Amino acid sequence: MGQGVHPGLQITKGKAKHFVVNALTVDVEDYYHVSAFESVVRRDSWDQYESRVENNTLRILDLLDEYHTLATFFILGHVAERHPGLVHAIQQRGHEIASHGYSHRRIYTQTAQQFREDTRKAKKIVEDITGLPVTSFRAPSYSITAQTLWALEILGEEGFEYDSSIFPIVHDIYGIPGAPRFPYVKALRSGRQIKEFPPSTLRIFGRNIPVAGGGYLRLFPYKITAWAIRRLNDTEHQPAMVYLHPWEIDPEQPRISASWLSRFRHYQNLDSTETKCEKLLNEFSWAPMEEVLTQRLLQ
Repeated sequence: MGQGVHPGLQITKGKAKHFVVNALTVDVEDYYHVSAFESVVRRDSWDQYESRVENNTLRILDLLDEYHTLATFFILGHVAERHPGLVHAIQQRGHEIASHGYSHRRIYTQTAQQFREDTRKAKKIVEDITGLPVTSFRAPSYSITAQTLWALEILGEEGFEYDSSIFPIVHDIYGIPGAPRFPYVKALRSGRQIKEFPPSTLRIFGRNIPVAGGGYLRLFPYKITAWAIRRLNDTEHQPAMVYLHPWEIDPEQPRISASWLSRFRHYQNLDSTETKCEKLLNEFSWAPMEEVLTQRLLQ
């Protein structure tokens, strides 16, 4: 499996450090795929935009190689279809390959049948490239909400065993505030089950505060993010779930004209992401999501 390290031990710049092992995940999508721009970027125009996902993802792969770290890559089916060589590169470097759906449509904008077809299409594309089953899923924009829990049933029926789509926060486009903050098993009506790994939050003044991924990683100073992960590891004795996107290490990407809020969410502090990621890799121990989740639920 390449350059993985023993769980709980990370060889970092020549030093061995023991930590709670945290989950590192990458949502492999391009800058024009994001939900923030869907009102101004039509899906049928995607191929008209300059694609930057391959080079950006390869930069992330090189960074992970430098720190001997493996991660989970949730690959958008649209990307896999157009860049099969990138999927092979992720696989050859020993990382875990998972699905991010095909068209990056939020689940609550689809019917159950549309979601099934989108998910099945994406899964088949990636499995045909890798020759291996894909068993982990992350919904675009964490769009498994209280209104779309039916999607978990479909995921189980389509062969998924792991999920990271339920964000236990209050947000304008996603979130189930009362959902568990830490890894858990969700029983399905079919008798199957889904192992769920929520993105990380801290409980502060009675609210769940997102702390370790995407725009939250870019918005908060690194010291705040590191403090939050240490609190999760050392005080709550739980692994963190960190996520990022390849476009988040690309401050030179083309600018898309959209609302002020969408532009703020997408472009804020792009020039800081790569440095923050390098610090996280140096300070904490990481592994793919399925590995961390399985270890945690067996304890």
